This record gives sequence, C-alpha cells and structure tokens, in this order.
Amino acid sequence: MTSPAPTSPAPTSPAPASPAPTRTAAEPVGEFLDAVARHDIDAAMAAVGPQVAVTVYPLGVADSGAGALRGVLDDLVRGFPDLVISVSRVIVTGDVVTALVKAEGTQSADYAGAINQEKHLDVDQAWRFETAGGLITAVAVYWCQAQLYRRLAVKRYDEIAIA
Repeated sequence: MTSPAPTSPAPTSPAPASPAPTRTAAEPVGEFLDAVARHDIDAAMAAVGPQVAVTVYPLGVADSGAGALRGVLDDLVRGFPDLVISVSRVIVTGDVVTALVKAEGTQSADYAGAINQEKHLDVDQAWRFETAGGLITAVAVYWCQAQLYRRLAVKRYDEIAIA
C-alpha cells in the first residue's frame, strides 16, 4: 500500500490588520499639558500636528506650524524656569478640548515685553485645543494681559519692549 503524496498546507490569507486604536480628543491634550508642566517641550510637540494653527491672543501671535507653537513654549519656559502649570478643569466637546490652567513661576528673563524683575507670576489661562487624527491641530490661548503686566510689575504700558 502506498501512502498518499504529501500535500502542502492550504494557503492562508493574512489576518486582517486590527484598526489602529482611536484616541480621544483629551488624550493628546493631556499629553501636551503634562509635558509642558514637566518643561519637556519635545514631548509636548509630539502631541501636535505639523501644521497646527497657533493663536496666543495676549501676545498677538497668529501663526501656523509646529515651530510657532514651539517658540511660544520655549519663551515661556525660558522666562519662567520654575514654571508650574496646574490644570483645574478640562472640558471636552467633540474634537475640541478647553483646559483652564494656572501658570505660576518666577520671571528670570524678559517675557512678553516685560523686562526681568524676578517677579512671581500667577495667571489664570484658558487653552482651547482642536484635535484630529490623534494630534492637536489648533491651539488658542487666552489670559488677561493686564494681570500679567501687574504681576510682572510693569508700571507703564507705553514702555513695553515689544520683541
């Protein structure tokens, strides 16, 4: 009796790729704010899309691109190396995330046109983020500039040194 000829296994199709896990709108924002609080600008920028729209109303910044946002963050950390970022509330509405933040620190370099007088700053802020595809695509930042200048002991607004 002869044994049947060996047969090769039937070809199998590759298993379907599992879909990439979807990220909530709050995830990249949380990563961004946590990284800024640690002064890790590179980690913060990892949560941001390359063409992010950047608006910082008190500073007159309206630009796009990751470099624009990096510049804002670098100036903030350079101006306040002991910066503490405290998030008091996060509001998520679809792909829009708003974070209510307090920024505290002692000025050690010129910032926002105010010369360094080593004054302590604590300013309430609102950061509004738009997200898509797991990344931040727009950032708009609001705070009271008059409060910032008072905290930094700016006496005359007509003598602000705009950089």
